[in-house]
Amino acid sequence: MKTSRTELEAANNLVPKIGTKEGIEKHREGISVFIDVRDGLEIRETGTIKGAHHIPRGFIEFAADPQTPFHNKALEKDADIVLVCGAGGMAALTGKTLVEMGYQKVSNVGGFSDWKAAGGPVE
Repeated sequence: MKTSRTELEAANNLVPKIGTKEGIEKHREGISVFIDVRDGLEIRETGTIKGAHHIPRGFIEFAADPQTPFHNKALEKDADIVLVCGAGGMAALTGKTLVEMGYQKVSNVGGFSDWKAAGGPVE
């Protein structure tokens, strides 16, 4: 039976978790697409990764599908995508969805508070 625990385990097995140092280096190199999957209220309260796209987890299928009018052009199938959320769980689940949709270079940098504490660029 499908549960939140089994889904999260499957997501964590499918989507590589990277450390904040590696994420900050990817950001510095400017070759990755950063996506914050938290809702807008949380982002307004805490900020987000500098230059990150805000695509809530519940909207990712529409933003990632080029056949919808809601497609986000930053989401190309060959893009190096780095996901962030509040603690890492929603980013992992979002990453699983993207991999299932054919995206191949997806990683989870975890929670925004860890990013900020590590000195990652924020806005």
